[in-house]
Amino acid sequence: METEMSYGSDYHFLPVTSLKSGVAHEVLPNIQSLTVQIVNVYFVGVPGEENWVLVDAGMPGSAESIINAAERRFGQKNSPKAIVLTHGHFDHVGSIIELIRYWKVPVYAHEAEFPYLTGKEAYLPADPSVGGIVARMSPWFPNEAIDIGSHLESLPSDGSIPYLPDWRWIHTEGHTRGHVSLFQDSTRALIAGDAFVTVKQESIYKVFMQELEISGPPKYFTTDWTAARESVAKLEALNPRIAVTGHGLAMEGELLSSSLRRLVSQFDQIALPDQGRYQ
Repeated sequence: METEMSYGSDYHFLPVTSLKSGVAHEVLPNIQSLTVQIVNVYFVGVPGEENWVLVDAGMPGSAESIINAAERRFGQKNSPKAIVLTHGHFDHVGSIIELIRYWKVPVYAHEAEFPYLTGKEAYLPADPSVGGIVARMSPWFPNEAIDIGSHLESLPSDGSIPYLPDWRWIHTEGHTRGHVSLFQDSTRALIAGDAFVTVKQESIYKVFMQELEISGPPKYFTTDWTAARESVAKLEALNPRIAVTGHGLAMEGELLSSSLRRLVSQFDQIALPDQGRYQ
């Protein structure tokens, strides 16, 4: 019998979007991004092969869009082997329950995220004081715990990722306690989640236009800036060739390298809010 699952009582559709919403982008032959309103999900795997994984689960109400895009890429009878979550904020788990029910697959996350994914603990409230229109809207964003119960499994402690043998996960806390990023050593491809993003997420204009710009984690939901700074340095040390993030467009090559170096060296100026309850 299926374990009962539930979203927090504050989960709802949010009428925010971007020019890239609904657009799928081939990042690499084994990575395709899909922008769902203002957030990205990732299909990791090569079309025609069975072992593919979905990374993150989009906004509330986006399950149909994610399923349709997945079936266009992999075929109607080719479900993912698993869903991997970079973290549990509402815009990364907004359709997780519908996807679990449709595909009947396990969900992997870092153990430190379990309280937020098993109904035990809500995230700290969003901080509207960090600046920007999106930040001022953030108290309206859901932050209550969801419960996916027995469908949740812990990422292996050795850093491996089930069904993705050439990938590893990296603990990149700061934005949340159990935030992880994914890295493929052979291609030096990085799925950063919200450890850093490539759009200034606090600006509604830049979010809508998807202007490419290195930025730290979304300020209104980041609660540990010391850890966030250390996580960015950890990812920069990997020397990724291409990076995709939870928000914004892919960044690669010298632009990525120089942007990450600048983010590490000028983290307080670029990423840290001038004010805020979590500084």
